[in-house]
Amino acid sequence: MALRGLILDAYGTLFDIHSIARLAEQLFPESGTQISMLWRQKQIEYSQLISLSDPSPGGSRHYRSFRELTEASLRYSLQRLNLHFTDGQVQTLMGGYDQLDAYPECMGALEHIKSLGLPTAILSNGSPDMLKAAVTSSGLAPLLDHVISVDQVQQFKTHPACYDMGPATLQLKPQEILFVSSNAWDILGATWYGFTTCWVNRQGVPFETIGRQPHHTCTTLSALAEILHLNA
Repeated sequence: MALRGLILDAYGTLFDIHSIARLAEQLFPESGTQISMLWRQKQIEYSQLISLSDPSPGGSRHYRSFRELTEASLRYSLQRLNLHFTDGQVQTLMGGYDQLDAYPECMGALEHIKSLGLPTAILSNGSPDMLKAAVTSSGLAPLLDHVISVDQVQQFKTHPACYDMGPATLQLKPQEILFVSSNAWDILGATWYGFTTCWVNRQGVPFETIGRQPHHTCTTLSALAEILHLNA
């Protein structure tokens, strides 16, 4: 089936989540990379724990916004690394998370895709305010037709209620949408859901050893225009 729309994950796909390590290193010398890695790991763990603990489609009783989870994950990480910190340092890092670097090819890739006349969207665990800040600071906002947050359904990916918002927003069938993420767990969930999927394997690591392989794999977003053009 022809591809008629594009949905992208945000964190790790458009935005370099580990660019925050530079700011963390300034605040906590020799610990910036460790903070960034553990912070991301705990952020994903908390989001999945919430949805697994109450998978009902109407939202989880345990739901907390992604901003809340991001701050909680940061505080855990600093404690786990035995770092002494202040509320001010936490808020400085949270502010930095609102202005993560976009990967360098993002602007050109999205401009090319827009020239094909296809609708583009973000579908992310991120809170609406976090996503608005990130797309604005990166300059990507004019290239995105929709910015969809799971906050609407109060679940986190890979819950099907989250993926449901993509076809509903674009008014397309799942298989007509190319769903793009650098997170292998997200790609696996999206493939199971029924999207046509593209895994951005920036680190050159193996894919998950359960479930179906993604329909497409690339190393940067620059490959997306060719994939979409060939499957139009």
